[in-house]
Amino acid sequence: MSLTARLSSPALFASRCHCKLPSFPSHLVPFRSFTNRRAFSSIRASVSVQSPASTSMGEAPDGAMDAVQRRLMFEDECILVDENDQVVGHESKYNCHLMEKIEKENLLHRAFSVFLFNTKYELLLQQRSATKVTFPLVWTNTCCSHPLYRESELIDENALGVRNAAQRKLLDELGIPAEDVPVDEFIPLTRILYKAPSDGKWGEHELDYLLFIVRDVGVHPNPDEVVDIKYVNREQLKELLRKVDAGEEGLKLSPWFRIVVDNFLFKWWDHVEKGTLKEVADMENIHKLT
Repeated sequence: MSLTARLSSPALFASRCHCKLPSFPSHLVPFRSFTNRRAFSSIRASVSVQSPASTSMGEAPDGAMDAVQRRLMFEDECILVDENDQVVGHESKYNCHLMEKIEKENLLHRAFSVFLFNTKYELLLQQRSATKVTFPLVWTNTCCSHPLYRESELIDENALGVRNAAQRKLLDELGIPAEDVPVDEFIPLTRILYKAPSDGKWGEHELDYLLFIVRDVGVHPNPDEVVDIKYVNREQLKELLRKVDAGEEGLKLSPWFRIVVDNFLFKWWDHVEKGTLKEVADMENIHKLT
């Protein structure tokens, strides 16, 4: 028989191939039993197919959300913690940043903020992309993100999981190669807990690890994450703060960066220059600055 010859029935095919076709369970019917489209349509109509957004949230994501940011919102699983930084579960990045969820369920997730200085002791700042879901186009510290619910980023000892995540995101956001920012070079200084709404729908509720590092690095920003970068010394940062406070040039800072600036940064800058950052490290306490 020609390979292209049409077999008239499954039974004929089975007889010529000397094999036995499996029978359908009583509650299933082979597709060919539907003799018209109306019959098939009635079955198809009874099946509900949900998008990831519908499954996890009961609603579709914003239609205007950037495709890259939408993917990250549903693929990334953040680490849920209590106010003592004990892991209590995990949840999608989408849910963790909905203010409704934050307020009703008190969702709190682990985060980190990297402060990278070059060997001239200038701090690298980034301006967040316009497509970011929370706090688009604001200026902030070098890199701000989340360790994910995966083995390598759940390691609590010496904040290794968070440092692994920081190395990963510096590459993702700023194109900084891992060899330029060795995990052992990050100095965890302390942890802060804060809550900040972004636009009414979105916001942050984070237990944030503050990681400092002094390295000269190559920077190649990812436009999906970062629209601009610049290094600033202390006086230049003070001038940026003045412009923000005066409402000049539409400049804004992220709330977590402003918290760190107002409470810690300038007094720590001396230790950056002296190479004595470890002297001010305080990983025992969590500063609640909401």
